[in-house]
Amino acid sequence: MDIVVKGRKTEVPERFRKHVADKLNLEKIQKLDGKVISLDVEVSKEPNPRQADRCDRVEITLRTRGPVIRAEAAASDPYAALDLATEKLDARLRKQHDKRSTRRGTKRISAAEVAEHVPDAATLNGDGSIAQSGDDAEAGGVQTTRIGSLEVQGEGPLIVREKTHVAAPMTLDQALYEMELVGHDFYLFVDAETKEPSVVYRRHAYDYGVIHLNSDPMVADVRSADAGDAIGG
Repeated sequence: MDIVVKGRKTEVPERFRKHVADKLNLEKIQKLDGKVISLDVEVSKEPNPRQADRCDRVEITLRTRGPVIRAEAAASDPYAALDLATEKLDARLRKQHDKRSTRRGTKRISAAEVAEHVPDAATLNGDGSIAQSGDDAEAGGVQTTRIGSLEVQGEGPLIVREKTHVAAPMTLDQALYEMELVGHDFYLFVDAETKEPSVVYRRHAYDYGVIHLNSDPMVADVRSADAGDAIGG
């Protein structure tokens, strides 16, 4: 596998190309991910003099048989930007490698053992159907399942996992970095400017989208009133 180095609206010196080949250790990369297909490095320059400290940008794209891994960074010169981008790439490769190792080492449990490992899980009868509790039988045979903070009567939405995270406000750039780091297609965060919850998500190719939520008490009051009318009617 060769490293392809190209410039976007800028010339890439031969010296820098050789530095990229020395900096990106292909043997180390292939140890962390043995399914690497190609490795591209793109160098670009920001002409805006106000961004002199971030005028050189390096973007590394690693294509494998799994998800594409990207790392990019900007600095005052391309060598410093390459160092930062390489560190990000290494961290994401190790994250993916550790995740694969954890999945391979995870012990699978049978359906009969779920109740022993998962709190509030439903109990199965011998024929595989869900056993009803005494309260369910007294309620006319309508099964009530409690998962986390949600109670479902009969057949309804099934929440199999509930998590609560402590989130420090971050910028959009930080949220994109965290999303790439965990390898997900979306990332929920608290916007540092608005202090409101937001979501960044992956679109086509290298495009990203962001959804911002703004709290509006008036909307909440209107919806509450509509719900009350519907119940009363």
